[in-house]
Amino acid sequence: MPVLPGAEPYRHEGGDVGVLLCHGFTGSPRSMRPWGEYLAERGLTVSVPLLPGHGTRWQDMQVTGWQDWYAEVDRELRALSATCSRVFVCGLSMGGALALRLAARHGDAVAGLVLVNPANKVHGVTAHALPVVRHVVASTGGIANDIAKPGVDEGGYDRVPLHAAHSMRQFLRLVDGELPQVTQPLLLLRAPQDHVVPPADSARVLSRVSSTDVTEVLLEQSYHVATLDLDAERIFEESHAFIGRLAPGAGGTAAQGRDREGSTTGG
Repeated sequence: MPVLPGAEPYRHEGGDVGVLLCHGFTGSPRSMRPWGEYLAERGLTVSVPLLPGHGTRWQDMQVTGWQDWYAEVDRELRALSATCSRVFVCGLSMGGALALRLAARHGDAVAGLVLVNPANKVHGVTAHALPVVRHVVASTGGIANDIAKPGVDEGGYDRVPLHAAHSMRQFLRLVDGELPQVTQPLLLLRAPQDHVVPPADSARVLSRVSSTDVTEVLLEQSYHVATLDLDAERIFEESHAFIGRLAPGAGGTAAQGRDREGSTTGG
């Protein structure tokens, strides 16, 4: 299946500090592209991969699982590490969980983490029924476009494939057990009005990581997809300042290098 317009992976070759941005469940690089472009314009090397099964049609996610999604961001981290002196990992929602696992498993190869409304658990009665229901019902209503800003479309799926949701639930439980292994500096930005991921998820992450350099920022004007919402500029600015504090001299004031849309495809 062709990739939906705007859902293409994004890559910018900039300076020797790299940033990997991970999008969320049923979403695509479209939700991260403005953030990536903001950092690219300031001289950073940026990668926004398209997770397998995403960016095409929800049926394509039915044959993918967390191992596929994690393998994609793991490859991108290794690729960035091969050309950059330091690499930071950012994530939205499930992308936050992917970022946390990269940090737990790769240690010093991840210089710092920026998480926006990170997911930690699949909540509700439906979560417990997923192991059985997924064999009876293919999908349920979508979770895309929880955005306060009028007229914004993140381009996510309008259905949630239940096989994939079951896999995400397993993944989140795995990541929760690995949180104490996360020691990197952490910037966590969350929206109190998030209608997809409850505040308990961010609280759980903050209580279980071993990081000592931790900053929490509230995004009062936004909903779940805050990277496209009314607080987007604040996310961009806070993340750039965070990276600059930990990697002095990272990037510049003007864009360097060139942008490249990759050819990663969904599985």
